[in-house]
Amino acid sequence: MASILIVEDEAKMRRLLELSLGEEGYVTHSAGDAETGIKILSRETIDLVITDLRLPGMGGLEFLHAIKKSTARLPVVVMTAYGTVESAVEAMKQGAGDYVLKPFALAEMLMVVRKELAANQLVEENRSLREALGQRYEYDNIVARSERMQAVLAMVERVAPTNTTVLLGGESGVGKDLIARAIHEHSHRASGPFIKINATAIPENLLESELFGYEKGAFSGATGSKQGKFELADKGTMFLDEIGDVPPATQVKLLRVLQEREFERLGGTKTLKVDVRLVAATNRDLRAALEDGTFREDLYYRLNVVAIDVPPLRDHREDIPALVDFFLKRFAKDNKQPLRAVTPAAVKMLMDFSWPGNVRELQNIIERAITLSAHETLEVSDFHLDGASPRSSSSSSAGAASLGALAPLLPEGKTLEEWEHEIIREALTRANGNKSQAARALGLSRNALRYRLSTMGAPDNSEDES
Repeated sequence: MASILIVEDEAKMRRLLELSLGEEGYVTHSAGDAETGIKILSRETIDLVITDLRLPGMGGLEFLHAIKKSTARLPVVVMTAYGTVESAVEAMKQGAGDYVLKPFALAEMLMVVRKELAANQLVEENRSLREALGQRYEYDNIVARSERMQAVLAMVERVAPTNTTVLLGGESGVGKDLIARAIHEHSHRASGPFIKINATAIPENLLESELFGYEKGAFSGATGSKQGKFELADKGTMFLDEIGDVPPATQVKLLRVLQEREFERLGGTKTLKVDVRLVAATNRDLRAALEDGTFREDLYYRLNVVAIDVPPLRDHREDIPALVDFFLKRFAKDNKQPLRAVTPAAVKMLMDFSWPGNVRELQNIIERAITLSAHETLEVSDFHLDGASPRSSSSSSAGAASLGALAPLLPEGKTLEEWEHEIIREALTRANGNKSQAARALGLSRNALRYRLSTMGAPDNSEDES
């Protein structure tokens, strides 16, 4: 069983955790301060650390930094009081896997420990993923011949049997809903419901009632009570698409469901418990949403336990011939028509296209070609490609020329990220370390500057500045 280090200065709490984890079969080591914890880490094999943020001597954040410096892959769970949630979020930004608010139920701590150990095992297994890709993964309704898509399915294979929250990223039309369903169907929840909801398809003022349900009289027109999607998904999986567009008020209730597995219906007072695995998806950059304040930091770190990025079709073009064959067979079966073929020239044209709408656009193009063409074999003229132009040698050379023209904008030998960090440091130097003045000079809000500093690993002094 896993070996767990408990760092907690309160003796009763430390002993309670030792007994509870020991009963679950875990091997425990304990320390009353961070310095003793570091000594234990140096001589024992530890699989997970549970630490309070308020410790005598070396503080919790400093202890976390020391852990990550010496053992980068060791998962850490932090404990904190309700009044210091911001510190817990900061700890997660610094590398902690999760946090638990005091006072907490031992069952909640055990759930978090199991989740973190399972997630860390996934990371370790995935470390040798590229070498192990000799195994081919096959999933219904998913075409994945390319190395990029095989890597996605390999992650699905590893994460599906767990209860870990998954965040799917990728452009619109890449098939995130198919990946979410594959995770569900290969989990122990496969016999339970798979509930899908798209945050952008529901008006903002109705999304909360759609997710959590409502009681009679909760609002005008609520003539009866109604179950929400979370109740319907109990013992199953909830797929929440476009989570980046969930309004702030609903984000708060969503965070509570992820933390405590409970909520109240709109207009209700009864607390409802649910057992739901959440798979979320977005085509937005959630880190940018964090920076501009439209997405909660604590919710982001709760969601981003295991992230799977589904690549755009242009990055795995070698799958296009198999996708074409898949859609041809599907439409022939659905419409009870003879199976069509596609000429090599047409397949080459499809492979050279940029596909801004990804797999969904390819599916629509093929369906239109089958519907409108009278030929038994589909030719180049049967496919009408809208939007971006196909790749060609002229466009490639033009792109190369434009990239060459942009190159002198950056100092030689520097990346864009390095150049941005240098500009930020220069602004802080000129402002004598005053973040508010530096932010104004850079045209940023102070929070935006603090976010950029956190990505640079710079310490954040929270004193007021004018």
